[in-house]
Amino acid sequence: MTTTLADVRAAAEAIAGKIVETPCLHSRTLSGITGAQIYLKFENHQFTASFKERGALNKLLSLDQRSRGRGVIAVSAGNHAQGVAYHAKLLGIPAVIVMPRFTPHVKVQHTRNFGAEVLLHGENFDDAKAHALRLMRERGLTLVHPYDDEKVIAGQGTIALEMLRAHPELQTLVVPVGGGGMISGMSVAAKAIKPSIEIVGAETVRFPSMYCALKGETAQFGASTIAEGIAVKEPGGLALDIVRRTVDEMLLVDEGDIEEAMLLLLEIEKTVVEGAGGVGLATVLKYRERFAGRNVGLVLCGGNIDPLTLADIIERGMVRSGRLTRLQVQLRDLPGSLAAVTRVLAENNANIEEVHHQRAFTRLPVQSAEVDFVLETRSMDHVQQILAALNAAGFRARLHNTDD
Repeated sequence: MTTTLADVRAAAEAIAGKIVETPCLHSRTLSGITGAQIYLKFENHQFTASFKERGALNKLLSLDQRSRGRGVIAVSAGNHAQGVAYHAKLLGIPAVIVMPRFTPHVKVQHTRNFGAEVLLHGENFDDAKAHALRLMRERGLTLVHPYDDEKVIAGQGTIALEMLRAHPELQTLVVPVGGGGMISGMSVAAKAIKPSIEIVGAETVRFPSMYCALKGETAQFGASTIAEGIAVKEPGGLALDIVRRTVDEMLLVDEGDIEEAMLLLLEIEKTVVEGAGGVGLATVLKYRERFAGRNVGLVLCGGNIDPLTLADIIERGMVRSGRLTRLQVQLRDLPGSLAAVTRVLAENNANIEEVHHQRAFTRLPVQSAEVDFVLETRSMDHVQQILAALNAAGFRARLHNTDD
């Protein structure tokens, strides 16, 4: 293998004191929900809110003085960019970062705040990568690859050292996979320390690059994913070789799975993760029987998410759980009718957030109206209780845009 346990331990020694040794904590509540014993590695507590600092710093520390003087270049959807920019600044190394045009603003701004020259180019990671390679040749810069680099892989592997030191009883590690730098480094270290440990990789259905590479299949990609940090179309060659040897299984999760996990982590653990950071928990939730009864370590690999995106995820999660509901009620367009509906809602403890009263754009008879209500509710059972009460009071009520 290109990376060994000795390399990972050397990386741990090199970066010690310069990155946060983040907590790895048991979650009693998530363990009860999933049926596995869940241990969370809070890499979203790094200064740049991502594990990417580890590999970036290990690579930067390995450069000679000439390379440091010329500067470095990195291509990233955001987290690797921030790790490179932050530690390059501390080491006095000029840094150029190329990011896809639609990278979340919070990641772009944070990278600029660390003093790097930030260039937005291309529609996706691969477009940005091609541009970065051109600039590297033109300016004589050293590329700090986000995942396909021995020093970067070794740096990411230090996560496994810390997890197993804190909880040697771990039986399975579930690791988000994009280009494969983190899972390859972690699997090298974990398997060397504890050969019986199981390593499971997790990708999104929309970007199954490693999954398909291992199966020899041609991957089909979606236009986007909430887990943009692992939206990579081709895994690293070094990483793929290690993964073939050391990773036990690759599993896929979809957007709704990830959103559910992100919301659970926010509500239960009071911690914010980005999409990629929720993929591990999403995997355990989706494949409960696969992990039941095992001691499972999850890496919350990053917490850089745009606040507006987080707000959307919270709202969508409330809809799925029945805590935010939109009902459509048909009524006679006469004085007092709306008041009668709202009285039924109040009697059933539904809090009204929005009301839309529609007379013209409807197929109902004249002197009839459709009223849409957005309600704060407790659960899907509570929603059914409200529907039953409205219909019992003589109003035709249903969930909006459904036949229920």
